[in-house]
Amino acid sequence: MSRLITVSLDKRGVSCPARLLDEAAPRTCAAVWDALADGPLSAPVFHGKYARNEIYTLLPAFAAADPGLENTTVTPIPGDLCWFSFSSDQLGNPAYGYENSTGTGTQGAIVDLALFYGRNNLLINGDQGWVPGNVFGEIIEGLSAMAEACQDLWMGGVRGETLSFQRA
Repeated sequence: MSRLITVSLDKRGVSCPARLLDEAAPRTCAAVWDALADGPLSAPVFHGKYARNEIYTLLPAFAAADPGLENTTVTPIPGDLCWFSFSSDQLGNPAYGYENSTGTGTQGAIVDLALFYGRNNLLINGDQGWVPGNVFGEIIEGLSAMAEACQDLWMGGVRGETLSFQRA
């Protein structure tokens, strides 16, 4: 039986269920699922600057071990949920727009959980080059309402909004 999570933009009140891709990305799914046993993973949302149709949140590393690369892509499709691992140094460039020079202010590993809501995404970054992400889930309904909210984030700004992941 598929494991389900809910992805939400809290302030906008938009949520959608997603199916974990346990067979394709077992380590990544286990890391996310296990972390959600303690409650939601929630933090300020950002809208992608380079990838295109992406929203994401940055969290201090929460898994006992990083899952490594599995079921990776550099061309995510609408509805994909992706995991990226970064060090604080990799996100420290002020061009990313974070509020300090070390990305999230977290020293060490940072997990980026992302939702892709539209087509024509390309995971390339001017500082990093290709940035493959682990596709660990897929939105199974409500993507059009989420995409509308994501466009509102793009045009209206993300301040005060949080992106949350929780067990369904």
